[in-house]
Amino acid sequence: MKKFVIFSVLSCMLALVGCSSQSSSPSGAGAGGQGKAEQKVMKLAVVTAQDRSLTKGLIKFGEILEKESGGAFKVEVYADGKLGGDRAVFDAMKVGTIQGSTMSSGPIAVDVKRFTALDLPFLFKDEKTAYEILDGPIGKELLDELPAAGVVGLNYWENGFRNLTNNKREVKSIDDIKGLKIRTLENELHLDMWKEMGATPTPMAFTELFTALEQHVVDGQENPAGNVTSSKFYEVQKYYTKTGHVYNASPFLISKKFWDTLSDQEKEMVKKAAEEAKNYQRQLNQEETKQAEEFLSKNGMTVTELSPAEKQRFFDAMKPIYDKYSAQLGQDLVNKLREANK
Repeated sequence: MKKFVIFSVLSCMLALVGCSSQSSSPSGAGAGGQGKAEQKVMKLAVVTAQDRSLTKGLIKFGEILEKESGGAFKVEVYADGKLGGDRAVFDAMKVGTIQGSTMSSGPIAVDVKRFTALDLPFLFKDEKTAYEILDGPIGKELLDELPAAGVVGLNYWENGFRNLTNNKREVKSIDDIKGLKIRTLENELHLDMWKEMGATPTPMAFTELFTALEQHVVDGQENPAGNVTSSKFYEVQKYYTKTGHVYNASPFLISKKFWDTLSDQEKEMVKKAAEEAKNYQRQLNQEETKQAEEFLSKNGMTVTELSPAEKQRFFDAMKPIYDKYSAQLGQDLVNKLREANK
């Protein structure tokens, strides 16, 4: 009898241990005993405003990826420079605290020098030509240099053609630029370019720009039309000149530290979402540019179109820039870019 009681107690204890073991298994475990994969969170940061096409492109990317992955990814978009300016965001992607961004090629060139070539003045004649070059072998060649700097470049979005605004005088020729204090990107080529035009270039983060214009720290700035409207620069600037001096490609970047944690299947999902978001963003940006320039004209800015002769004068003034940066970046790369634009 005593043996039977002991046997019964041991049987109950073993049953309880078995139940306890079952209830502590991960939620969602299947027949193979594998738990549900942890959701991957992507923080995407951008300096542009919430209603700007680049920000909307990131949001679209998130919507596509979350749907395609069945919720395996969660994408959070931080606009308006909430997580810092371009350089701060780039550095955060290197260490993996921010998982992705899109930004102009100028700030990227601080780490990956040959990206400077995309900012050569008056290089791209129109968006169609830019797309053909950036989506082709030349664009891929440059993207392939990014992993060494701690980021992965998936494709090229766009910020559009940069144009000049100021609060001093209407700029109808290159002579009108002389003496203007112009905020520029934190990039050597941009500084050199504005010096050649006779301006006093002042590099600063985009997040500081409105206040600098309002307090007359600088006379003007240069940005695509969408940035001028979304950041309300028209409230502190009077003159807008369609110089189109630089086409701003805006590569879509992923932190390499984050990228390396993804499976091949997850990488393919991210690539697919990035490609769809690129096409959406480019189309949106073209529409945005047209609407923005109409808005600026209706809201008190003097919008000036340069004559073909004046545009040629601007381009001719850039010869020292091409000579200097062809030597630095490689004449072969610059020649390929210029040839592809013909």
